[in-house]
Amino acid sequence: MNRLNLTAAFVCLCLALAGCTTPPTKQQTGAGVGAALGAALGYGLGKGHHNKELAVALGAIFGAIAGDYVGARMDERDRLMAAQNLQYSLELHPDGTTSTWQNPNTGNSGFAYPTKTSIMTDGTPCREFTATIMVGGQEHQGYGTACRQADGSWKII
Repeated sequence: MNRLNLTAAFVCLCLALAGCTTPPTKQQTGAGVGAALGAALGYGLGKGHHNKELAVALGAIFGAIAGDYVGARMDERDRLMAAQNLQYSLELHPDGTTSTWQNPNTGNSGFAYPTKTSIMTDGTPCREFTATIMVGGQEHQGYGTACRQADGSWKII
């Protein structure tokens, strides 16, 4: 195992153990989600490149930083509205069609749209997507892939 993979595994283990003591704050949740989306973006951008692991690690780091910032400024209703909007978009909208949300109490808003639909070998539908949120007048964008679960929900992979 190379040094970068070992470091990443150690950081993940520390975060996992620290998360067992208390419920995560919205800032910690934002950092975790941002790291996952950043790593996924780094993986996608690093495909075929000889430093793919570096792209994944950098994506995770920058995603965590952005997620930490966003998580500190979004309230529970914002996160719920953004998540519901993404689920709605993945379930009902054709590729390239945008769905939006806005919280009148905070002024935060966002939109999501599926960009590509595919079917896994086991028949599971998966969709690549882009999601953007506006928090405090600043735009934050994320990319990912979600697959439909047995219960009908969409899970980001």
